[in-house]
Amino acid sequence: MRKRLVFGVVAIVVAIGAGFAIKAGKGAAAMPASAALAANAPDAAASEVPLDFTVSEAAKPLTLALPQMVEFSGALVAPNTAMVRAKATGTLLTLDVQEGQRIKAGELLGRIDISDLQSHVAERSANLAAVRTTMDQAQRTHDSNIGLANDHFISPIALDNSKSQLESAKAQVAAAQAALDSAKIALRDASLIAPISGIVSKRFVVAGEKVTAEQQVVNIVDLRLLELAGTVGTQDVARLSPGMSVSLKIEGIDKPVEGKLARIAPAAEAGTRSIGVAVQLQNPKETLRAGQYAVAQVQIGDATPRLTVPIGAISSASGQEYVWTVENGKLLRRTVTTGRRDPVRQRAEVLAGLSPDIPVLGARFDNLREGAKARVVAVATAATPKPLATPAVLSTTTR
Repeated sequence: MRKRLVFGVVAIVVAIGAGFAIKAGKGAAAMPASAALAANAPDAAASEVPLDFTVSEAAKPLTLALPQMVEFSGALVAPNTAMVRAKATGTLLTLDVQEGQRIKAGELLGRIDISDLQSHVAERSANLAAVRTTMDQAQRTHDSNIGLANDHFISPIALDNSKSQLESAKAQVAAAQAALDSAKIALRDASLIAPISGIVSKRFVVAGEKVTAEQQVVNIVDLRLLELAGTVGTQDVARLSPGMSVSLKIEGIDKPVEGKLARIAPAAEAGTRSIGVAVQLQNPKETLRAGQYAVAQVQIGDATPRLTVPIGAISSASGQEYVWTVENGKLLRRTVTTGRRDPVRQRAEVLAGLSPDIPVLGARFDNLREGAKARVVAVATAATPKPLATPAVLSTTTR
């Protein structure tokens, strides 16, 4: 009986305690969330740590002159190139040069079988001698007839006939001489002679082959002068003129090579808005080779001061370019309009959207938030963010 009484008292006490606990819980739930946050959390704005940027990371725009860069590319070619062709039909007896061999103008390259040509020369020489004998005889006869006509032993008609025979004989001599000269020229051309000094770039035949007139035998290239043929847009060609200095970046060559703008085509190529240009560069040591790819850059001066920022400061989103600035202790994102770019100095012109006295972040940073606290400090601190890796900037023509 006592045990039941004890258990009953304990149950009543537990029930009363549970009721008080439920009532206390309802009271706490009725407290507003904002009041709870205000009572338990500090002010977020007051606790925000400002981002620190050094003076090298957040600098004011610079006013600079930005020279324009007109760029074009192409392969180097050797304008002084000669194709040696056979001038007579016959068997190629010898070809004494190899590809890559250096030769001089007038040097004998090879020989073609000229036995037929030698026979022609001998035949025409004999024919010339024969008609000269006939002419000499006609000359003596005419001289004699002149004396006889003066003494009235022959008629004037006979004198005119002898004169006609003499003129005919002279004409035959001239014709025979021309035929002999033609045969000698053919005999001379049968010997393959280098027309220019240079390097043999290609052989088209080998000794023992039968060649015909005008068939290609060897190609000779003079590398002391090279050219780059390229095209530029019609919007850029007005700023170019022959004689301008050109910097060429050639594949396989570490340092740029200087050249001169030699020619500008008078009209655009059909179906395009491009105009051909040619750059010449001296190659006295022949270190460069025809066929090497090169990029030419022509720098055009600029006398106008322009507001510029680092190219790495410019980002783009949804087709708009923008920069991050530090103004009144806060980060702001400003939409800008850009113009010219100088890939050498890594500067870009800002046409609109930026004042010259506002510090601009010169590199790209991750997780920047507009309106966040920021300041420019002399030395980096623990709150200084790390910039992102700068992407490679391609060298482009002026905009």
